[in-house]
Amino acid sequence: MNSNNSIVRIGVIGLGRMGKAHARQLAGGLVPRACLTAVCNRSAEAMLEFPDVAHFTDSAALIRSGETDAVLIATPHFSHTPIAIDALGQGLHVLLEKPVGVHKNECLKLIAAHAGRRQQVFAAMFNQRTDPFYQEIRRLVRGGAMGEVRRVNWIITDWFRTDAYYASSAWRATWRGEGGGVLLNQCPHNLDLLQWIFGMPVAVRAFCRFGRYHDIEVEDDVTAYLEFPNGASGVFITTTGEAPGTNRLEITTEGGKLVYENDRLVRTRNEIEASRFSRNSADGFGAPGTTEEIIPISGHGTQHLGIMENFISAILDAGALLAPAGEGIHSVELANAMLHSTLTGQTVTLPLNGDAYGHQLDQLIAESRACGETPAP
Repeated sequence: MNSNNSIVRIGVIGLGRMGKAHARQLAGGLVPRACLTAVCNRSAEAMLEFPDVAHFTDSAALIRSGETDAVLIATPHFSHTPIAIDALGQGLHVLLEKPVGVHKNECLKLIAAHAGRRQQVFAAMFNQRTDPFYQEIRRLVRGGAMGEVRRVNWIITDWFRTDAYYASSAWRATWRGEGGGVLLNQCPHNLDLLQWIFGMPVAVRAFCRFGRYHDIEVEDDVTAYLEFPNGASGVFITTTGEAPGTNRLEITTEGGKLVYENDRLVRTRNEIEASRFSRNSADGFGAPGTTEEIIPISGHGTQHLGIMENFISAILDAGALLAPAGEGIHSVELANAMLHSTLTGQTVTLPLNGDAYGHQLDQLIAESRACGETPAP
């Protein structure tokens, strides 16, 4: 930490679209008590926008430079784990872009690397956790206000991407370059929210289609069925090939229903819990009376800036993290389980066998058409 212990010096590793956006926010003074002091990218040209900070073309050099107290890692997926482990090993605080790893075993290595370094803050960029809509849904579900959850349906198909998007880089949407498609690239936030709100399921049966809408080798269309410990069921549907897409989260509980769509959170309350009404009613076609309310929420929170501010607070004030990096294993495990279920044609029980999926992924990487190419951060 710098001498007055009031400013955290941050180095951004990887200046792609997201990394550059984070660097701009830091350089512009938008994150209180933080400053950008270094950037790292394989291409020196990408760093020219930040002339007043140290430049590095190798992450290990930045990590050992003494220029930073913390690093924000926004490189391609497969480099997340080794760079984060290196930074933790050198005593730095780490903020890691999603996904925190490509497969479960990588995440376990990250968790192990941090286990003996609790004085170092290790966070993940799960910015959707700052959204007041999802925070309220979590409060209602986790707090029991809605009664026991019976069914969860999330249609999240507004991730539309064009052929030009996939053709923009040779490593994009390849097993070797990204380790997966919509589940590893677009949906880590949704999968994180799914487990953050409802907890982890105990079983997954998924149907992923590879290159359904685009000339790619990874999944761009997913329908998954989930089973939760209390017997509740869930359906998770996503794709990058439908326009217009839908983002609708519907939660059915004993006490009624929650629907979040188009920036409206609607709660329908049962006057009597569904199962109690069913047991006690003499009317074979009756149903509990209901009341409906729109829960007043506006805006989508502080997003990436909020996660960075929370990261800084955890470093300087010992504040609680909103998105600890160790929790990132759950969204990765869900993505892995959906792919593993599809590739084996079977229901996958959780916890996932990381070795089995890792072997499967290694085979896909070996056959990947991007085998001779290495993505640059």
